[in-house]
Amino acid sequence: MDAFYASVELLRYPQLRGRPLVIGGSRAATATAAPGASLPQAPAGLRRLRDYAGRGVVTTATYEARGFGVHSAMGLMRAAQLCPDALLLPADFERYRDYSQRFKQVIARYAPQIEDRGIDEVYVDLSAAPGGQEQGGRSLARTIQAAIHEATGLTCSIGVAPNKLIAKMASEFHKPNGIAVVFESDLAAKIWPLACRKIHGIGPKAAARLEQLGIRTVGELARCERDWLQQQFGSRHGEWMYEAAWGWDDRPVVTHSEPVSLSRETTFDRDLHAVYDRSQLRALFTTLCERVARDLQRDGYLARTIGVKLRYDNFQRVTRDHTIAVPTNDAAIIRRTAAQCLRRAPLERRLRLLGVKASGLVPIAAPRPAPADALEPAELPLFEPLSAQ
Repeated sequence: MDAFYASVELLRYPQLRGRPLVIGGSRAATATAAPGASLPQAPAGLRRLRDYAGRGVVTTATYEARGFGVHSAMGLMRAAQLCPDALLLPADFERYRDYSQRFKQVIARYAPQIEDRGIDEVYVDLSAAPGGQEQGGRSLARTIQAAIHEATGLTCSIGVAPNKLIAKMASEFHKPNGIAVVFESDLAAKIWPLACRKIHGIGPKAAARLEQLGIRTVGELARCERDWLQQQFGSRHGEWMYEAAWGWDDRPVVTHSEPVSLSRETTFDRDLHAVYDRSQLRALFTTLCERVARDLQRDGYLARTIGVKLRYDNFQRVTRDHTIAVPTNDAAIIRRTAAQCLRRAPLERRLRLLGVKASGLVPIAAPRPAPADALEPAELPLFEPLSAQ
């Protein structure tokens, strides 16, 4: 989907269309709109990016904002330096999930073999769909694209190729609202001139290392010896890089897979202390546990293991977890178990991030073990003064 979160917001607030818009930050941090952001029927929480102060990151941005160099996962403070006049809205994930379900339901009408890759992206097996081979897949892609727009008002970009690796790359060729078809014979002309970073799976560190070695394009990577790449990047990763450069990918479209875990976390706008900010931390901790419980209930899972994640002001990260006797998706039990984990973590330093995770997931339809008296009914204290511990 094209700039998915921002595009959903523009359906709700069409008066913002054509302006650089950034989605990101917490609702609390963007709750008060700055005077300079005033627009007719302006949404609550709208503000100029220059007025933002905090540690939030960009969730997504419209193409107008991207033209200034703003991109997903960038710090909002950095984005404000690049595009201070951009408008900032907090994310509304419930609304985005609703539109995600809508566009996937549209695709399923035409091509039922779908691999869900998150809230805004899917792989589709066109070979299993009626008319999927016409014009090399372009015909059905155009039909799906138009149907999604008619049903949701949103645009998407589609890459059609012999495998998932190349299709992923092709989906970026003509954004927004584009369709790109790549045949096996197009590898040298359409894929090899691209930067190595365009291969999904080659991150910034690997790309930087390749550039140090004088390898900048996919074609240059393809001309490398397999053994040499394995020496430089390790046996498995070097092998994969060689195959990716030649467009080889035999991964099937996986229509169903069980999630490994569910988690919720938040990065604070300022560092919080376990003693001096105890009430705020307790409230945030409870909210995270409730959100994890709702996610489990919505998706139909129980969790065997509950854990917490902390990141301190020195960026050190600590995790603690605990496996319970009876799998659960109950918010009170999740909070009580997560509290046990939290009490095992150091709380002397200030915190910049707090997270709660549920893993060891079991579908609700599976048989449940008999209840056990393993959980204490009393609420465990959180963030007590350190002198009392």
